[in-house]
Amino acid sequence: MEYLEFELPIKELEEQLSKCQIIGKESNVDVTQTCEQIEKKLIATKKDIYKNLTAWQRVQLSRHPNRPYTLDHIRALCGDSFLELHGDRNVKDDKAMIGGLGKIGDQSYMFIGQQKGYNTKTRQYRNFGMSNPEGYRKALRLMKSAEKFKLPVVTLIDTPGAYPGLEAEERGQGEAIARNIMEMTRLKVPIICVIIGEGASGGALGIGVGDRVLMMENTWYSVISPESCSSILWRSWEYKEQAAEALKLTSIDMKKMKLVDDIIKEPLGGAHTNREEAFLSVKKAIEKSYAELKNLSPKDLVKKRMDKYADMGVYK
Repeated sequence: MEYLEFELPIKELEEQLSKCQIIGKESNVDVTQTCEQIEKKLIATKKDIYKNLTAWQRVQLSRHPNRPYTLDHIRALCGDSFLELHGDRNVKDDKAMIGGLGKIGDQSYMFIGQQKGYNTKTRQYRNFGMSNPEGYRKALRLMKSAEKFKLPVVTLIDTPGAYPGLEAEERGQGEAIARNIMEMTRLKVPIICVIIGEGASGGALGIGVGDRVLMMENTWYSVISPESCSSILWRSWEYKEQAAEALKLTSIDMKKMKLVDDIIKEPLGGAHTNREEAFLSVKKAIEKSYAELKNLSPKDLVKKRMDKYADMGVYK
C-alpha cells in the first residue's frame, strides 16, 4: 500500500494496529482493548483527513498509482463482454486511447477512454495516457459507429493532457480535438462522460462533451494542470498548491459552477481503497444517466446538449 504525504498519520496508526495484532497472536497478552482504541482513532483520523481535503490533495489522490484506470473500470462494468476495437483507419492504433463495445446488464454501450500504464514499461506503451491525433480520430470513428447502430456512448476521462510532441502537432492535434468537440455536440445518441482521474486541458475535452458529465469525488477537471499554471504565473512549480486552489478544479467546484452534472461518491480514502465499491458507484451513475436519456428523440438530445453548453460561462 502506497501512502501520500498527507496520509502519513493513517500509515502510522495502521502500523501500530498491525503490531498490536501480531503481539496478541504471538503472546498470551490480551490486547483486544488496545486494538479497539487504535481502530477507533484510525477511523476518526481517516474521516478528519478525507473530509477536509485541499484541492491539491484531491489532485494527488486522482494520480494515486493504485487508482483504477479505464480498463479496470471497463472490465468491472462489462466482464467478458468487452470487445476492444483498434485503429483510426488512417495512421495507426493509439495505445493511449482505447475503445470498444461492451454490455452493462442487457444494454450495449460504446466505451471510449484514456488508458495509463501500471509500471515504466506499460506507461511508455500507453504514452502516459496522452493521446496523439490518431487517438482522437479513433474515438470519433467509434462514436460514429455507435451512432450508426444507435448505441449510447460512455467516455472515461483520465489524462494529463493530449500529447504535446512535434509529430502530434504535425499530424493535426488541435484539429483532431476541435473536430471531436464539434461532432460530439451533434451526435444523435446519448453521451455519458465520466472523469475517473485527471481531466486536463483539451486532452480531456476531446472526449468530454456529453449529455451527462459526471466526476468521481477525488478527480479534477481544468484547462491546465496546477504545476503548469504555477510555472506560467510564478515561474516555479513551488506554487502548485495555490494554483490548484485558484483554478477551482475539484468536483465540488465544478458542480457548483454547473460545469458538470453530478459527483460520484468514492469510498473513504479514494477509489483505490475499495475498488469494488467504486466500480459499483460508477455503474449505478451510468445506468441512472442512461435511463434519463434513452427516451429522448435524437433531435431533442442534440438540442438539449447544445443548449447545455451554450448556457455555460458569462459572456456578452
